[in-house]
Amino acid sequence: MSLTVKKIFHDNKEKLKLQIINTSGNMDNKIVSSRINRPGLELTGFWEYFQKERVPVFGMKEKKYLATISVEKKKEVFTKFFSSGIACVFFAHGTMPENYIIELADLFGVPLLYSETLTVEVIRVLMDYLGWELAPRKIVHGTLVDVYGVGLLITGRSGIGKSEIALDLVERGHRLISDDSVNLIRRADNVLIGTGRHLLEHHLEIRGIGIINVANMFGVRGIRKQKRIEVKINLEDWDDGITYERIGAVDTKEEILGVDIPLVKLPIFPGKNITVIAETIALNHMLKIYGKNAAKEFEKMLEVKIQEKRRKRVVDNYLKEDFE
Repeated sequence: MSLTVKKIFHDNKEKLKLQIINTSGNMDNKIVSSRINRPGLELTGFWEYFQKERVPVFGMKEKKYLATISVEKKKEVFTKFFSSGIACVFFAHGTMPENYIIELADLFGVPLLYSETLTVEVIRVLMDYLGWELAPRKIVHGTLVDVYGVGLLITGRSGIGKSEIALDLVERGHRLISDDSVNLIRRADNVLIGTGRHLLEHHLEIRGIGIINVANMFGVRGIRKQKRIEVKINLEDWDDGITYERIGAVDTKEEILGVDIPLVKLPIFPGKNITVIAETIALNHMLKIYGKNAAKEFEKMLEVKIQEKRRKRVVDNYLKEDFE
């Protein structure tokens, strides 16, 4: 997505008490990286690993170093710095740049933003903000519900019953995040977050009834703003020609935005209680997190029984042939 210096300034103006130092900087410059750069090495003349895409933040440490070098050297460094194509520069901890530095920034159209907030706090806020705004994201057709604290993304063809299942789950005390379309955002540590779209947020479309407002009908207990997606349930029409999973010892996963999500392919037919099965999937996922895998435990138990029968058969065969 497109993120400009202007948007960063307006979104964080109050939190960081930001001010615009120069008026000739291009506030429409694009930010493309969520990383922050403390340009200490560049100030000393080491540019080999300089990455102009990162947002530079000057703090008290940089100010103290600049006070030790000549004006000519500083002009040389900042000329190279501003001409590199960087989008903007943050001056934190009350480190107001000198006038000739501001003039150089104006010359190359680089916005300078000032904050009296401590440098470490400016970096923390910017990293969190940029990490969210520039996170990989996509929109998927499906329904997201929070069942026993587990985020279930329910997908399937249009009209298969995703919204009806979500309504039943909410009526049973679970919570709806989004229906019909879900915004997926990948955060750090391979965490996939799902949110609703503003127009459809907390609404369900039930065929034969129309649009219902879950927040008005069930109150705040039936909704939430976002949820980590932990399991995907894909609803499929029952097909007699397909052999479906019976034990579940093999974990199936699907990659979404680079994150592997457990996938359950759930065949449905009239009379099948999908709501209870969805609750069971959520509970079973929690058990797996705590190291309890029923399918694998069953396989181990089955293997033990097979080994016992083999040993018994060997003993029985031996006794049958023992005539002494």
